[in-house]
Amino acid sequence: MARRLPGSGKAGKRRGGQDSASAEVGEDGFPTRQALLDYIQSHPDLASKRDIAKAFGLKGEGRVWLKQTLAELASEGLLEVDRKSYSKPGALPPVVALEIFGRDREGGLLARPVEQPEDADPVLVSIRSPRGAKTPTAGVGDRVLAKVFPAKERPGPAYTGRVIRLIDHRKDLALGVLRKLADGSFRLEPVERRQPELMIDADALGDAKPGDLVEAEQVSSGRYGLPRGKVVAVLGSLDSEKAVSMIAIHAHDIPHVFPPQVLAEADAMKPAGMEHREDWRRLPLVTIDPADAKDHDDAVYAEPDPDPANTGGVIATVAIADVAAYIRGGSALDREALKRGNSVYFPDRVVPMLPERISNDLCSLREGEDRPALAVRMTFSADGRKIRHSFHRVMMKSAAKLAYPQAQAAIDGRPDDKTGPLLDTVLKPLWDAYAVLKRGREARRPLELDLPERKILLKPDGTVDRVTVPERLDAHKLIEEFMIQANVAAAESLENKRQALIYRIHDAPSLAKQESLREFLRTLSISLARGAELRPSQFNGILAQVRDTEHESLVNEVVLRSQSQAVYSPDNIGHFGLNLRRYAHFTSPIRRYADLIVHRALIGSLGLGPGGLTRDEEARLEEISALISASERRAMAAERDTVDRLIAAHLSGRKGETFEGRITGVTKSGLFVQLPTYGADGFVPVSSLRDDYYIYDETAHTLFGDRSGRGYRLGDAVEVKLVEVAPLAGSMRFEMLSDPVALQGMRQSFHKARGRRTARAGGNRLGGRSRRR
Repeated sequence: MARRLPGSGKAGKRRGGQDSASAEVGEDGFPTRQALLDYIQSHPDLASKRDIAKAFGLKGEGRVWLKQTLAELASEGLLEVDRKSYSKPGALPPVVALEIFGRDREGGLLARPVEQPEDADPVLVSIRSPRGAKTPTAGVGDRVLAKVFPAKERPGPAYTGRVIRLIDHRKDLALGVLRKLADGSFRLEPVERRQPELMIDADALGDAKPGDLVEAEQVSSGRYGLPRGKVVAVLGSLDSEKAVSMIAIHAHDIPHVFPPQVLAEADAMKPAGMEHREDWRRLPLVTIDPADAKDHDDAVYAEPDPDPANTGGVIATVAIADVAAYIRGGSALDREALKRGNSVYFPDRVVPMLPERISNDLCSLREGEDRPALAVRMTFSADGRKIRHSFHRVMMKSAAKLAYPQAQAAIDGRPDDKTGPLLDTVLKPLWDAYAVLKRGREARRPLELDLPERKILLKPDGTVDRVTVPERLDAHKLIEEFMIQANVAAAESLENKRQALIYRIHDAPSLAKQESLREFLRTLSISLARGAELRPSQFNGILAQVRDTEHESLVNEVVLRSQSQAVYSPDNIGHFGLNLRRYAHFTSPIRRYADLIVHRALIGSLGLGPGGLTRDEEARLEEISALISASERRAMAAERDTVDRLIAAHLSGRKGETFEGRITGVTKSGLFVQLPTYGADGFVPVSSLRDDYYIYDETAHTLFGDRSGRGYRLGDAVEVKLVEVAPLAGSMRFEMLSDPVALQGMRQSFHKARGRRTARAGGNRLGGRSRRR
């Protein structure tokens, strides 16, 4: 008779009536690997090491065994570790944004994660709730926030889901440009290549003209020829200066038009008064921003600490626009801000989270004007260690609006009429304080990747003028470090008050990514220590080894790819990249909803007046975190697509020319090559590499010839010829001109990796069908 683990049966009831794990044990008396995998698959909300140990009744030696076994499963690719919780590779988080795309045979709704490829396993969405509960009505084309659960029955979708809230109703529309052909007929050229072209009859054009960016719905699909469509909305002319960002806005469903009720609320707002505020208007706080910034949500000031017990210490003050004074929970403004999640920045425009009346007027910390703010005053010792901090709700008046280069020039000995009077009293104390904070940063040793950011400068007609890499100044680093410390102080204060909040979390690289990075570095004769507790300083040591060498760019890129993605969450796991135990976004409430939530939490928990976090908002923090994390990814994708389209259009007249590039991506389908001058990628299909049969080595990030052993590796500098450009899709195709290079050890690396994958596949038979990330 099969043996059962301790804790199984009626005595093992856990939270919410959940039964403890009941499973057969192996010869060693511990649960089998399959039992662990089955439990984690079935209990995604209770899959931390502690949860698993409790479920199986493991103590003492059993917990040591569990830690080792989970690490083995993770290194074999059978498990992933995220926020100290285990899951099957590719598993969805408990709360996720979904797009409903169809129905199953029984009429149930089918959805896919908004941020996953279309070929990902579908998720069955079924509305299930207690009797009498109000549930959102969702249909095909809608986007929803849902609670998802691994499906218990197979075959079928991998998950079932319960809709929490409806994010947006969507129509099944195609976005594209109207074209008139030589025969007088009309076609819709889709923005997305995966969408089919549509024939548009003359009587279905509406007000659209050739060259217009339009939305069209398919009205018929004959057996032969293209499907027919009807124009339902004209979004503007492709010849307009803002057409490219308009494509991204509509392609990614970014809300960009404020409803009348929202604008009416904003227009009715009156400036905040002095009630519940300290008067800080005589404190010479200054804003330091990009020269073209239109809103200013942070101001800084610093001075030496007069306390003789803190010799060499400083007091750093950060004041942040008090957006919570105007945007109250449940208002139309608040609902629209949550829907948007954050402002979206394109080279030619900004899609703001808040109306201009709020973002550029009432909340912008304008020079010489009274503005409400939430401020934190932080005291640091001479070695950069924070001793104490306090939060204040204040009325301030910015002493000066400065640009980064302007402030830096003053410090470097070139003050102007504005910075000259501030140099000794404001700017030099700020730089002295930064020197102190920098000591603390150096002791903390956060991850220091060297990845320059490019900025696209446009002509008046909206086309690309040039691409620049702005100089990284100490002025930038000063503001960055002041903001980091203010964010840490916000999280610490809320934790001390036992106040729920939204953290900005960044998990350590998964064990699988660590192993992949370790094997790649081995090809460069660089070692990375094993173990689940890697620190940012270890990555910094690797980056230091390759600084000023031919591999510097390559290794920086691979280390970046090994990192997890930062997200918002009410559950804290710390911020790996910054090497901080607690971190929250507090410093940009004009453009990020997460910061507004933190402001409300501080106001309520510290008793700073009206506008605090409500109980309803506290109960919805997990939902809000999922929404704004998805909004952030949506914004990043839209910004990236816009840059790709702008650069593709800029280079469309240069087909046949050669360019110097760098390989930034290696797949079994081919190579992604970035043109460093422009910061945009093109693709070299593997089918165009005709001199050999090329094999993809995932571990070494290479394509190498089966006969020659020569090939191409991530980070290699190459010469390519531009052979095809699709500006509307933002894509370019290159022909490789550089010969493949000798990749010493690549064949060996590949065969080792293949052997490991074969062995892993055998292991996967214990854990069911594996899913590649």
